[in-house]
Amino acid sequence: MLLLIVPIVIQVLLIVHVIKTGRNQLWIWVLAFLPLAGGIAYVAVEMIPEFWRGRTAQRTARSVRKAMDPEADLRRYESEARLGSNVASRQRYAQELVRHERYAEAIDQYRQALSGLYEHDPNLMLGLAQAQFDAGEAGAARATLDELIRSNPEFRSPAGHLLYARALAAEGNAPKALEEYRVLVPGYPGAEAAVRYAQLLAENGERAQAQQVARELLDRARVAPGHYRRAQREWLEAAARLL
Repeated sequence: MLLLIVPIVIQVLLIVHVIKTGRNQLWIWVLAFLPLAGGIAYVAVEMIPEFWRGRTAQRTARSVRKAMDPEADLRRYESEARLGSNVASRQRYAQELVRHERYAEAIDQYRQALSGLYEHDPNLMLGLAQAQFDAGEAGAARATLDELIRSNPEFRSPAGHLLYARALAAEGNAPKALEEYRVLVPGYPGAEAAVRYAQLLAENGERAQAQQVARELLDRARVAPGHYRRAQREWLEAAARLL
């Protein structure tokens, strides 16, 4: 009995899928009169291609390609930067170099891009500062961000502000870094800034205040949407370790 019912159920579900998704109505007749062959044809022609066009499938395919050839994008962006020699291609190449921890080359690409009309472009300067910081050049990163602020006083970037505070801390200027964190944390879109603030407080002997910052962050996270907690799991776990 089950062997008789299951094909009928699948046939009905496929017909419902045709109607709900607005497919060609001829599929209904094909599925009705040729259940097995029609079902296979419908899945192959309509459903599988749709799956592979989906965002999740595309992300999966990109992940597989990156796992098999992790430097494919790097080679492509290098070629585009060499042949195109425009700011956008250099920026993409520099960003990919940073992802591959080739910081000196990334810094060189950013410096080449920061010329002419783009000499003080805030996004390029921020990218340069990030590459400098990742390369262990905290002082250079802070100097680049100071120049960014002078050249673009209206520019606002939470990521840039966080990088500035981290650079100050790495330079050993904890009082100034803590001051920057106090301004940054209330409006920062995520848990990282608050956790780094609490960690710096703890490192400088202000354990009670560090725990207060961590506790407030965790209290807010408990009533936040689930996707926020999932996205910020690493930082929330770091906050919990401060208690």
